[in-house]
This record gives sequence, C-alpha cells and structure tokens, in this order.
Amino acid sequence: MTIRAKIVGTGSCVPEKVLTNKDLEKIIDTSDEWITTRTGIKERHIVEQGENNSDLAVGAARAALKMATISPDDLGLIIVGTLSPDMPMPSVACLVQQALGAKKAGAMDVSATCSGFLYGLSIADKFVRSEPDMKVLVIGSEVLSRRTNWRDRTTCVLFADGAGAAVVTGGEGERGIVSTCLHADGTLWELLTIRGLGTAHPVDASILEKGWQYIEMQGRDVFKHAVKALESVALEAVDASGWSMEEIDLLIAHQANIRILEHLRERLSLPRDKVFINIHKYGNTSAASIPIALDEANRQGRLMAGDKVLLVSFGGGFTWAGVTMSW
Repeated sequence: MTIRAKIVGTGSCVPEKVLTNKDLEKIIDTSDEWITTRTGIKERHIVEQGENNSDLAVGAARAALKMATISPDDLGLIIVGTLSPDMPMPSVACLVQQALGAKKAGAMDVSATCSGFLYGLSIADKFVRSEPDMKVLVIGSEVLSRRTNWRDRTTCVLFADGAGAAVVTGGEGERGIVSTCLHADGTLWELLTIRGLGTAHPVDASILEKGWQYIEMQGRDVFKHAVKALESVALEAVDASGWSMEEIDLLIAHQANIRILEHLRERLSLPRDKVFINIHKYGNTSAASIPIALDEANRQGRLMAGDKVLLVSFGGGFTWAGVTMSW
C-alpha cells in the first residue's frame, strides 16, 4: 500500500489592522486605481507595535492543530518558512515550539523567501514518508511591513503580514502529496533582495542611509522570471504526478501580483474557477501567501476529497517550487 504525506489540518492568522489603498493615498504618491490595476491588491493586514512574526505563526498553528485534532505534544517537527524572523536567533520555529508547549518536536526555520512554505512542505513529505506516524507542523509566516520602505511606492503597496499553517502526517492510500519540485538560481539574487541586516552589511548609519534594511526589487525583471519559472515548475510537478493539466481541480499560486497570476493561468490554459485568488484581501505575504490561501480554500469548501491540487511559488533568491497533492 502506498504511504503518502497528507495535510490533515490547516490554519491561518493575520493582524487585525487593515491598511487599504485609500490609506496609502494619504502617505505616498499613489492611488487606489493605480495599485488595483497593477497589482490586484485592495487591502493588506499590518502588525501593530508589539506584534511579531512568531505571534502570527502561533495563531495559525493553533488553528491548524485544532482542525487536525492533534495535540502539540504529538508533533515531531516544526518547520517555519520565513524571511522576516523575530530575531536571528532563536528561530521562529523554536519560539512556536515554546508557545505551543510542543516539547517533543524538533524545530527549524527554512529561508527560501516566498517559496519557504513549499520548501517546508517538501521536507515534511520526506520525513513522513520514512516515518508515517510522524506529525509535522509546517508554517509560512511573515512580517514584511518591517522590511518595507514606506517611502518607496513601487514596493510598499505590495507587501503585508500574515501566517498560514498545515499539519502533515502519513497515511495509506492515494490521498496526499504526490510530487514536490524545488529549484533555485542564485545568480539572480540582486533582482529581489534585502542587502542589510546580515553579517555582510551589519546595521550601521551608512546601511540605514542607503535603505539596505528594506526590500529592493526590480519589478519588470522579477515579473519576467516569475512567469517563466512558475509555468515551468507547474508543468514539471504535474508531469511528475502522472497527471495532465486538465485534471487539476485547483491551482493555488503564490499571491504576488494579479498580473502574474493571470499570465500563469493563461499559459496553463486553466479556467478562472480553477485558480484560487485572494491577493485583493492580503497583498503579498511571501511565504505565508500559499498556506493562507490553502486554509481559505479548505474552509470555504473549495477542496473536496480526491481533488487534484497544484501549489506553485516563486521568490527572491531566486527560488521556485511546485507541489501536487490528492486532497
């Protein structure tokens, strides 16, 4: 009998504070029409003072564990995909482990930017296939509002905060993760980066003056590479599953930009009702965008037993990934 890693619970958590396009009109030279047309974003959630990445991650984790009816004490591993941890050390995963009281779980962060959740899901898949009784908590969590230059109108309209989570365990049968595909190209790192805050450029007056503590993005180049990579990994993941694109019941892609999502949908020849979109409500939450969307789709009844689901992501590094699963 086939043993597969399957998601048995999902959860998400976003800050209460909502920042709309109309709010942004008051602080930078932009407009609701300009933002909506170019990005598809209408609003995004932003942390308040005192709220941190780990708080959102814990909220999403608790919701996923509740759905899965699994105790934190049952977890064997916690994986958090993030590029905006509370601090360099300890990891967000360790802070989540502490807050949940998951004393038996190992814990680690995965740094793969917007692909962090799918990288984490791939790692969980490998663990669970070898230890079917293992229960793994995979989280994507970001506080990008604290990595955003609010004077740069090309980037500050995009990024936001949030977390999503999934509980993964093993089971017999055809349901579960079927294929995982991971890729990277470090030669393109300068197109989307945060230069400061690390050991190469420690924080000092010169770094702050250059704005290297914030996200820098060459939008047109990122768009070009993103569309190509997402199409390629989508086809690769579906082919590795032995499926055809026509069989896909739902595509959940990284919610980066509505134009990227539309280009991808057209290239894959998928009807709109097979593509889940929630970027208008949350903006680009990097590693959190796919698990937030997955949780929404799950709770809205968009995912039925046996559905063929395709997840694809692309982010700085560059990294990109694809996962297929039979729900």
